[in-house]
Amino acid sequence: MNTAQAHPSPAPLRGSPAFVARQRQDERRTQTEYLPFTVRVVQSDEDLKRAIAMRYEAYARHMPDFAEQLRQPERDDFEADSIVLLAESKLDGSVIGTMRIQNNSYRRLNMEHSIALPQAYQGQAMVEVRRLGVAKGAAGRLVKMVLIKACLLYCEKNNIQWAMVAARPPLDQSYEKLLFIDVMPGETFTPLPKAGNVPHRVMAFEIDTCEQRFAAQGHPLLRFFCHTAHADINVDRGTEWRPRGIQHSQAHTTPELVSA
Repeated sequence: MNTAQAHPSPAPLRGSPAFVARQRQDERRTQTEYLPFTVRVVQSDEDLKRAIAMRYEAYARHMPDFAEQLRQPERDDFEADSIVLLAESKLDGSVIGTMRIQNNSYRRLNMEHSIALPQAYQGQAMVEVRRLGVAKGAAGRLVKMVLIKACLLYCEKNNIQWAMVAARPPLDQSYEKLLFIDVMPGETFTPLPKAGNVPHRVMAFEIDTCEQRFAAQGHPLLRFFCHTAHADINVDRGTEWRPRGIQHSQAHTTPELVSA
């Protein structure tokens, strides 16, 4: 083995062919892309009402009985460890997607009230993705991917190690395709007591190895998730908002049933 210390190559002079080539390589690696919609954090009572309406509409398509419980805000919508994201069309300002992200900075994730996470996840900085809903139609798939990317960006900004989700079949397959891994041994579907014992697959995504794993798999979304800057995604909380028109006392605790 050659133990001689390697010296870094000198940086190419600005304007030189080598400098231009490196600049073009960097541009190819990270490109800016603009979307037909924006994603931002809910900042007002009206924002939250619109997010809740989208949430209800999305769940009502597949789980109409359960959706009735989502007509009102949930307590987690107001917690300091949670943010609610809103995707809005640039064309007409309509809401086309929403998601809630909860971190475990001061309390356990919601799913931990129903399952005991393996030791490998104990003491880790994590978030749980819940209440993901998008508008119907082909455009909904892009909105879903962008909301998931927004979650990963939130994790990067806040030094989160794992993004967690519990999904019922067949929705779990979409997360497997995004390289989420099973938290429990094998493809285990765990009945959640707070969800009428509906079996859910608990899955996790390691943030730090995102690019490495996507590249190793030759994943078709490598560029989208890792090499493209989406200026229309903003996961900063901004000014602290306190609900007024929607009172915290009106919020309720909904049985845990994660869908996406």
